[in-house]
Amino acid sequence: MKSEPSPSSSRSGRPEQAQGREIVGSASAAVRGGGLPGRRGGERRSVSSGFVDARSLSPDQSVSGRIGADGGTGVFVRPKVIDFQARVREKKRVGLRAVIVRVSLVALAVILVSSLVWLLFLSPVLRLDPAQISVRGGNAWVSDEKVLSIARKEQGKSLLLVSTSRIESAVGGLAGVTRAEVRKSFPHGLEVTFKAEEPTAILKDSKKKLTAVDGDARVLNVVDGPVEGIPVIDVDQVDSGLSGKAVRQALKILRSMPEDMRRSVTKVAADTQDSVRTDLEGGKQVIIWGDGSQLQLKQAVVDKIIHDPKVIGDKHQVDVSAPTRPIIK
Repeated sequence: MKSEPSPSSSRSGRPEQAQGREIVGSASAAVRGGGLPGRRGGERRSVSSGFVDARSLSPDQSVSGRIGADGGTGVFVRPKVIDFQARVREKKRVGLRAVIVRVSLVALAVILVSSLVWLLFLSPVLRLDPAQISVRGGNAWVSDEKVLSIARKEQGKSLLLVSTSRIESAVGGLAGVTRAEVRKSFPHGLEVTFKAEEPTAILKDSKKKLTAVDGDARVLNVVDGPVEGIPVIDVDQVDSGLSGKAVRQALKILRSMPEDMRRSVTKVAADTQDSVRTDLEGGKQVIIWGDGSQLQLKQAVVDKIIHDPKVIGDKHQVDVSAPTRPIIK
């Protein structure tokens, strides 16, 4: 009795197992032989799945070349091998470069700041030139040259270091100066403007020496003779007179007078601080002020009395020691 052929047999009469071994063997042979015909660069793929053999790829191939080089889907294959020692050296180079850049920036900033400081404060670019210092406001009692000598003490400095307030304070401290203003004129100049007043009085000592003083009892200078419009105060000595309260009260009263009245004063007597007296127009009118208190009220009372003929009449002496109760003689 003949046996039936096995259902697993192929039409060629060979078993499927043997036939499968032949297919796999031929695929392996194809891989070992360099791949199937028609593939680029020796690329090897499995017959059944199209898998790319990573051993056949160049490590320098781009990502796009590694994924679906033949138009298929492909897979991401072995990346380029990294040399970790080279990577460490590269990181060191990057760190060193960053340090060098930072140090360079700091050094550049220091150089720029130092150059700017030298340019503004030490170089001749903004240095005060004494020939470009202008002074205005002097008179016979306070000369421009005296003020100029104060401003010239700042010569050679940068205008940025010149203190205008210091110069104004020094000029304002001069006897006879009531106001001082200093302005910088870049790049090398300075403008000084001040107001000088005439002496408040002239002190005449026992030796007939005449010394001009201001309202703050500061000496201006020595004069050769009486000056028209400036009252004279008799004292034993200039120094002792200026330190005494009687002369200081007299100067305070004279300074508070209107200029036209002060110019009409021909004589001042100050035996004590409470008995200051002024003679107007050679003694035609005599004002007894007492001390230097309530000067505004005293000035108003005196002005009303001496300028009203109905009040002064034929009298020539007005006592305003007590301004609310003036005495007319």
